[in-house]
Amino acid sequence: MAPPSSQPGVRVLDRIRVSPPPPSDSAQYPALPLTFFDVAWLFTGPVERLFFFRHPDPASTLPRLGSSLPVALRRFYPLAGTIRPRPPFLISYAPGADALTLVVAESDSPDDFDRLVARAPRDLAGIRPLVPQLPPPGEDGAFALAAVQVTLFPGHGLCLGVSVHHAACDDASTMHFVRTWAAACRLGIESEGGSAEEATLLLPPPPVLDRSVVADPDDLRGKTLAGMARLAPPPGPPPPPQQQEEVKPPMLMASFLLPRHQIDRIKEGVTEKADGKVSSFVAASALAWVCLLKSGSTGVAGAERSHMLFSAECRSRLSPPLPAEYFGNCLRPCFVEAATAELLSGDTADGVAAAASAIGSAIREMEQGVLDGAEGWLGRVMSVLPQRPMSVGGSPRHGVYETTDFGWGRPARVEMVSVEKTPGTVALADCPEGDGGIELGVVLPPDAMDAFSSCFAAI
Repeated sequence: MAPPSSQPGVRVLDRIRVSPPPPSDSAQYPALPLTFFDVAWLFTGPVERLFFFRHPDPASTLPRLGSSLPVALRRFYPLAGTIRPRPPFLISYAPGADALTLVVAESDSPDDFDRLVARAPRDLAGIRPLVPQLPPPGEDGAFALAAVQVTLFPGHGLCLGVSVHHAACDDASTMHFVRTWAAACRLGIESEGGSAEEATLLLPPPPVLDRSVVADPDDLRGKTLAGMARLAPPPGPPPPPQQQEEVKPPMLMASFLLPRHQIDRIKEGVTEKADGKVSSFVAASALAWVCLLKSGSTGVAGAERSHMLFSAECRSRLSPPLPAEYFGNCLRPCFVEAATAELLSGDTADGVAAAASAIGSAIREMEQGVLDGAEGWLGRVMSVLPQRPMSVGGSPRHGVYETTDFGWGRPARVEMVSVEKTPGTVALADCPEGDGGIELGVVLPPDAMDAFSSCFAAI
């Protein structure tokens, strides 16, 4: 057991290195090459998500959480490995050297649990200590791909934090891992050794780790890497030391519920003012875009055009399609822009209709050729970023509430904390009540949060 340590808000009780058990056939776990979908995320960072569960005796959950994690890692062994950001760009797992870090911590203020799981705005400073941090890169630049933290709130519940570097996989694969871990924990499966057949039937389908299923006849991987090399600035002198530590402005995190009936009302209003029907994703994203613009937290002041970025799932759109269980990244960026005046003119409903029309047009264009212009995606993203576009993280399709029962019920709250790192990002998730609604998560300064809340309530 590692010696206890502390950081603001929590006391670290233990740091445990968790490794996948050896393969049943005594072979080595093979290295996975990065595809053109993966390499674009090499120099980003982890997606960080927190799952809050109510439980009267959270410490009692630790044995089962710990014993079921290797079961999930046996299937998702790349998450215990590393990436070296240089050719040949592989995810590798070395038994004995690599492992996933599991941090066990205890909150200094267990009574804060109810406040943390509320939808109302909460100080982000009290949430950050619950997020697991990836270990620092090694001397050769290799960096770990995942980390997990369990924070106990005695008498109230626990927070399970999962951080996964985006270069390893997208959100669909991350949630596949979390669902597998949850099922193993809930069912008390501690090994797939003697009961492999039973485990296969009870656990979600295993991931498809074969990266060769992603065809790349046009060398999009090489073109993407070449574009990254052109965009990367040459190394310069280190910045001068700061005279005093920079004080971060206060930030708030809040969740907003868009119930099914409200989504339907937005869709009906949009259909009357725009061409064609719209999906729930389009309706929620359009509302978020307008509310963010009205809050002053996205877009460039005075700009004639406003921008939005979101990632489209490509597994089912490729030819031939990939299995739903494919492990890795399989996302492409979608670019949306609209006249700022149209998004802000009239009442909120008019702006949402204009936003939905622009988003719908971008989706229809993308579906005409899912890989069209792929060699230029990175350049387009970099050219749009100075315009401070809105972006979307997560998806209601991942079922973060519906599918993550570790044995003590659905989460009381799920938050994607990593949206903080990209201002203007909105996290979308399924509704915890399971009624087909959508939950939106945002991180904003206090004044912008007030304006966002007022706009959201006006629809």
